[in-house]
Amino acid sequence: MNDLLTAVRAGAHRDVPALVLKLDRAGRKAALAELKELRKEARGWDWQRQDRVRKALHVAGAGCHTGAAGCADWIGGRDLRGWSRSPYPLILVALGDRDPAWLGDLARRLAAKSLNSEAEFTFISELARMAGTPIPVTDSLVEGWTERVSTARWHGGSRRTPLVGILRSDPHVAVLAPRLFEMAELPAQVGWYETADSTDHWPGALRTLAEEGVLDRSQLAERCVARLVRGGRTGDQRFFLTVLQQLGITEDEEREHLRDWMGMAADGISVVAGHAQDVLTRLDARGELSTRDLAEASGAVLFRREKKLVRGQLILLGKVLGRDASTAGELLPVVAEAFGNEDVTLQERALKLIARHLPADDAALREELSFAAQQLGPVHREAVAALFGAAGEEDAVDGPYEELLPPVPEPVRLDPAPGSVAELVEEVSAQLKSRSWQGSTPGALAAASGIAPFERALDGLVRVARTGRAELTEALQETLAGTWYTEHGIDHQPEPAYMTTDHALALVVGSLLGRVSHQSVAEGKSRWTGTGTCAHAALNGVLLARAWEAAGDVATARVPFLLATPTWHTGSLDPAELVERLRTYQRLGIAPGPADFSQALLRVRRSGAEEAADAAAALGTPEGDRLAAWIRADEPLVPVLRHGLTSDRPSAGNWWQRSASGVRQVLLATKERPLIEREFPRSFHWLGRPHLPSSRDCYHWGADQSPHWTATLPEDGETLAAWLMPDLLRTADEGPRGSAWCLPRLVEAGGEAGVALHLALAYGLGARHPEDRISAVDALLVLAAQGRLDTVLLGRELGVLVDHDLVKVNRLADSARTAAATGAYRTVLGVLARVLPTLLAYEKAPRGIGDLLAVAAECAERCGTEGIEPIAGLAATAGRKGSSQTVRQAARLAKTFKE
Repeated sequence: MNDLLTAVRAGAHRDVPALVLKLDRAGRKAALAELKELRKEARGWDWQRQDRVRKALHVAGAGCHTGAAGCADWIGGRDLRGWSRSPYPLILVALGDRDPAWLGDLARRLAAKSLNSEAEFTFISELARMAGTPIPVTDSLVEGWTERVSTARWHGGSRRTPLVGILRSDPHVAVLAPRLFEMAELPAQVGWYETADSTDHWPGALRTLAEEGVLDRSQLAERCVARLVRGGRTGDQRFFLTVLQQLGITEDEEREHLRDWMGMAADGISVVAGHAQDVLTRLDARGELSTRDLAEASGAVLFRREKKLVRGQLILLGKVLGRDASTAGELLPVVAEAFGNEDVTLQERALKLIARHLPADDAALREELSFAAQQLGPVHREAVAALFGAAGEEDAVDGPYEELLPPVPEPVRLDPAPGSVAELVEEVSAQLKSRSWQGSTPGALAAASGIAPFERALDGLVRVARTGRAELTEALQETLAGTWYTEHGIDHQPEPAYMTTDHALALVVGSLLGRVSHQSVAEGKSRWTGTGTCAHAALNGVLLARAWEAAGDVATARVPFLLATPTWHTGSLDPAELVERLRTYQRLGIAPGPADFSQALLRVRRSGAEEAADAAAALGTPEGDRLAAWIRADEPLVPVLRHGLTSDRPSAGNWWQRSASGVRQVLLATKERPLIEREFPRSFHWLGRPHLPSSRDCYHWGADQSPHWTATLPEDGETLAAWLMPDLLRTADEGPRGSAWCLPRLVEAGGEAGVALHLALAYGLGARHPEDRISAVDALLVLAAQGRLDTVLLGRELGVLVDHDLVKVNRLADSARTAAATGAYRTVLGVLARVLPTLLAYEKAPRGIGDLLAVAAECAERCGTEGIEPIAGLAATAGRKGSSQTVRQAARLAKTFKE
């Protein structure tokens, strides 16, 4: 045993298997106890020393375990897995004298863990071979298998072996390949192919193996259909559809899965729904699709937003109606479902289809369809009247048009900080146990719930640490056992670049529990944290400065509460409330923390707070005087410079750039505010410096790290909009989903709504992803409801972005259509009337302008054009020859200006 421990401490991992095999069962148990102690001891070593013994410790512990469960836990231990070359061959040697049943049990236990690399797959498959049992089939094991297959395709990085050849020779393919169709998400390697027309990919290989009888073709087809019905990630759905198409589904299989095709057509992603629609069309052609099933499927498809799908379904319905007039009673009401589609052209197609097939002698059906036609807009009024007569006309609307806008959001007051130990510990643990260092989505809960949970927990820690420190420490120690900061504290200074509210809270808890030294706290408080080159790092630096200061406060119980805790959910702070907090500090003889007080100033609501300013000045303290002066100045944190661009040409100046790819990037600069560098801590100085626009990449995008960004300056939405503009620029191009998260929060922020906020909104309305466009529409409607929307300014900024190829017209049309559908017709028309002249002036009409004109025409027909200036270029476009969507919708819009 001593020889084994000596070898482990020396890092002689190659000697370990032989030394383990020399020990009997009792010797291994005794050695295991020593190895466990060594493992605990090693956790406190520096990483270089840990690295020397890690592999030897891994092999020795696995070999000395006598139970399969304990052995599996040891092998899967994360602190033992920092090796570059796998120790598994050595572990296999160390387990060479075990009973086959024991090895099989170990293989099954390891396969059930999240061990999904190529090395783990090879190890577990070898254990199964030694045990003489089938390889255990789990999602983790299949991931490791696909990784091994991917690696085997390459020889030294120069030659690639065809995938089908590798799979054909794999002894486990018949067992593991079908599991791909059961996994919640496909491994990344499975969906990869070199080129768009590549045949050397998994779908093609699976088809070949099915043709050769290696895999069961009918089973694969059944599983493909099941996965397509179930839905899932877009990439996965495309994979299963490709496999199904490669397999070549038979007519019998098409007929057997009728209900599945109906479900796919209704709810599948576009490409899947299109395939299902094609199958339904074939079934109809063969007489295998009943009228009832067609009606059921069509009702769902006609509500989809994809024009191609809706058009295809109307064509199919038209074929059936033309073939069998007796189906009119069942199918025409379904056709009328298209009246609710947002596209006017599709509404018109449906109306014509009804006019063509409506029986003259069916009064009940005519009345039903007449009622459905009432949801059509004014553009169809004449056609509806011609088809249904006076009964089909909408009732005249008396009185002036009334815009429908959402209610203005009311600020929600934060609940008081938890006052009891039990409540506080529950809230703190709820945040820390689900956070990024525990392996979950970084900051996901914080992003969803805003800044409130963090701020309440932070203030609660400071308060309760002063009144019930011993009870709080004991409760946190017990509840957070096993979390990193509780066990280890910190071994380096946290970086602003990666700071989140989660890490800030953990840092304060670590200080309270004694896991962060007084020296670390002192160094952290004196460190200049606001050194970031982007706004994200600077705002993170403010959070880090506050965290270090609070870490010192909980360690010394110096202050009774924090000054900067917000009053409202936006992060804003009631000035009268801040005055009262300063008065309490004055009475207790406590000096405010510099970072805490500075954050409080940035959060305090300044407009209409003269009475609070007088009360602050009456305190007679330096902080009271600073607060009074800050409120009375009522200035933005820093002024935002207007860019010098128009929708015609970029002007000279410093407000636009070209990226490396040559794409113009419209951003905004901010001026300096000397007061920040003069009176605020160094961690805040970045905020007061002048900043030229920059589009350089950084690593702080998205809502997962961001709740505190908008809450740092909740009264300066214009400044924040300018600083976060690069994020929104990327949102309109190649950026990730969710990047427009900040727009609704910026609209709720205080301060003016100037060029920065409107430019930010313009980027959001042209965002790449639909969910980001929804965020922008929400922000647009709230800004309009607040009476702060400048439609002229927003229209101008949209024209600039379109003119500089930064926003696509079809995406803008989608946003405009969504906003108009809420009833905000005049708001949308006011914006579009300023954008359209730029687009109509192009020699070649941009893609999507017909849709944009259609939305504008719909709005004009609903709300009228009173107060809207004539749109330059509209008459010329409407007078062109041809019947394109652009010409037709331009004529329709032009007509509203004449009426």
